[in-house]
Amino acid sequence: MLLSIEGLTKRYPGVVANDDVSFQIAAGSLHALLGENGAGKSTLVKAVYGLVRPDEGRMLLDGEPYAPDDPRAARAAGVTMVFQHFSLFDALTVAENVGLGMTERVRQRDLSERIRTVSRDYGLPLDPDARVGDLSAGERQRVEIVRCLLQDPRLLIMDEPTSVLTPQEAQILFATLRKLSAHGTAVLYISHKLDEIRALCSRATILRGGRLVDECDPRTTSSRELAERMVGGTLATPQLRKRDVGATALAVDVLDQPPASPFGVALRAVSFEVRAGEVLGVGGVAGNGQDELLSILSGEVRSRIGCVRLGDRDVSRLGPTARRTLGLSTAPEERLGHAAAPDMTLTENTIVTGARRMGLVRGGLIDWKRAAIAAAGVIRSFDVRTSGPHAAARSLSGGNLQKFVVGREIAQKPDVFAVNQPTWGVDAAAAAAIRQALVDLAAQGTAVVVISQDLDELLEVSDRFVALNEGRLSDPVPTAELTVERIGLMLGGAAGGPMPEAAVA
Repeated sequence: MLLSIEGLTKRYPGVVANDDVSFQIAAGSLHALLGENGAGKSTLVKAVYGLVRPDEGRMLLDGEPYAPDDPRAARAAGVTMVFQHFSLFDALTVAENVGLGMTERVRQRDLSERIRTVSRDYGLPLDPDARVGDLSAGERQRVEIVRCLLQDPRLLIMDEPTSVLTPQEAQILFATLRKLSAHGTAVLYISHKLDEIRALCSRATILRGGRLVDECDPRTTSSRELAERMVGGTLATPQLRKRDVGATALAVDVLDQPPASPFGVALRAVSFEVRAGEVLGVGGVAGNGQDELLSILSGEVRSRIGCVRLGDRDVSRLGPTARRTLGLSTAPEERLGHAAAPDMTLTENTIVTGARRMGLVRGGLIDWKRAAIAAAGVIRSFDVRTSGPHAAARSLSGGNLQKFVVGREIAQKPDVFAVNQPTWGVDAAAAAAIRQALVDLAAQGTAVVVISQDLDELLEVSDRFVALNEGRLSDPVPTAELTVERIGLMLGGAAGGPMPEAAVA
């Protein structure tokens, strides 16, 4: 065995993140690590990568004791990791970014040649001289992978690697990982996308509540069964309700907006409308203008050209608070620091966006009791795993904070709700609950805009679909007429109209 984990335990105040976890990873294997949010996956891989020190247990690498003090020691032993959030500098070139992550000193010319060789050998085309800020999300991921491959890893850890990829790019990644496996490199693969786990991995270790609860061959296990093993119960699937679609609730007309930063994306002639009771799905690979679009809708950025209308009212010049008062709620992708203030309690974070819509301020004074009750209601309704409304936002796991943020906005009963990546990084049960809440919200007459990179999610909850590519929107297409393959083509810039049969095949 390449890596053996024996009785690994890690405690934090009030929680046991890993509780006597033992399993093995074989050399050259494609091994999945599964579990719902808070199951202990992140803590486990951080221990393997030298970011945390276990309290009990031990690890063996090739039969020898392995206890890295930091990531540098882990990399020296042949263990590398590609994180969900890229650690790249936009202003530097590919070669300069790769060089920063290497322990050995290599001449720039030699490093560039090595990058070309590795990227060619593994089907990850990269220009070493390209500036990272000009690359797509998929290309940026290639930079992270190539940086790891240059260190001749024996174990590569990947955390949600396809969250920024089109289906076509994901297939390229899978081919690369299979090639790595054939050459003897083991891959520890973390993902909430169970269909891709079944297609890629031959072994899965499942955690729940910090404990190892199951190991299986995902190729012979259905996605639903994997999800139910993760949550320890029956998985509910969203129930679509018959909805009456009303008048236009939100309209965006010929919106042009320059990028907010040198590496941002300009919005170009963006136009769409959403009716009351309808769910509009906006698909796009990361970095194609999703954040910019939500900022315009929320009022954090005021549109310079074009118009945003809420019902019959032009709200283009209004800020976030005024728009919320009128019934337009939004939830951005970045949970900690944007959607929620890290050091504020959940009660305080409820007040930040819900003060007016939830009646939490009376006579100019905060009604703290009412605010705590409102926060507790969100925690209860969305099964947010936390000690209570007085817990700081930063104390929650990413998935639980996501449930709280989405639940807080839905609880305000908005006329229009726009959300970016509603189930990003959450487990199957939480994702199903959030999607059901969005569908239920639309059934109550709210116009819902779902911006997501999860194509299955968009197909599941949306009535109509538009693709966002380099700041431009495709024509809307009824979701019932779409396939994942056709959406992938649209995300790459193909027209939103009917695709030729040869193109879709």
